[in-house]
Amino acid sequence: MATIKDIAQLAGVSIATVSRVLNYDTTLSVGDETKKRIFEAAEELSYKKKPVRKQESGKIALLQWYTEKEELEDLYYMSIRLGVENRCRQLGFQLDKYFQDNYEELKSDEIQGLVAIGKFSKRQVKELHSITNHIVFVDSAPDDERFDSIVIDFEKATEKVLEHFVEKGHEKIGYIGGRECFKDKTSIIEDRREQAFKRYLGEKGLLDEAFMYSGTFSADDGHTLMQKAIQQHGENLPSAFFAGNDSIAVGALRALLEEGIAVPQRVNIIGVNDISISKYVYPSLSTVKVYTELMGETAVDTLMERVDGRKTAKKIFIATKLVIRNSSF
Repeated sequence: MATIKDIAQLAGVSIATVSRVLNYDTTLSVGDETKKRIFEAAEELSYKKKPVRKQESGKIALLQWYTEKEELEDLYYMSIRLGVENRCRQLGFQLDKYFQDNYEELKSDEIQGLVAIGKFSKRQVKELHSITNHIVFVDSAPDDERFDSIVIDFEKATEKVLEHFVEKGHEKIGYIGGRECFKDKTSIIEDRREQAFKRYLGEKGLLDEAFMYSGTFSADDGHTLMQKAIQQHGENLPSAFFAGNDSIAVGALRALLEEGIAVPQRVNIIGVNDISISKYVYPSLSTVKVYTELMGETAVDTLMERVDGRKTAKKIFIATKLVIRNSSF
């Protein structure tokens, strides 16, 4: 595993700055560009480089539904993007990158196909389809019959965490998650982790919705919502929390430690994604590993099949794995 010193050298900053950025230290005054260098360095050092197989030619586009600033709050999408970039580099493709805030520029680009990372409304999907017939959606599947998609079974990932908690004897289990909406504000997106949490614990007779909190998928909201849970429940605070992603989990960890609540002795916490920083926070974060780099690679390979003439749509599920570190038993 790469060390914090390795990340600092690659990003060109101090070890102390890397440590504080990876732990989402809100008292640190550092610009977004520096944060981006640190996060990308951490991802690059954890990425397993693969040999170049062949040299292609041509240009594809990558559309990220987040802005660059939003991407710094939820590194899941950054990691997928880096997987796409690395795969294009391996195959020799030119890649034009677009974020939500420069989305309109994509319409004037001449491309062979498009990798769209994130969640897109029906109206947005229609607009993208008017640009190219060759589209692969990553992290969503807006139309299984027409478009290729690379997705994760977040219901199964949630069940892995809850099964672990129940096997360890936890009866009071909390949830801190996030909710998203399409960028055109047409509707709220239902979160499958939250739905699976309710269903699974409901079937076990362990569901208490007073232990459920929802905000955005950010470390700041993880911190705020865990503070709220601590204030509301005191000694009745759940002994285990499932966090909707690792950024939320990192913020929640910080809130628990600030209040002197021992992790994992008093409260266990498990996140989702296994972003690169999960290994470096204290205590190191237990999480469900999502193979984000493989999602990005698979998206490029799937897109090339479309460009080469495949007509039938594919929906590909990438497996996940529960990784237990020091934030849970």
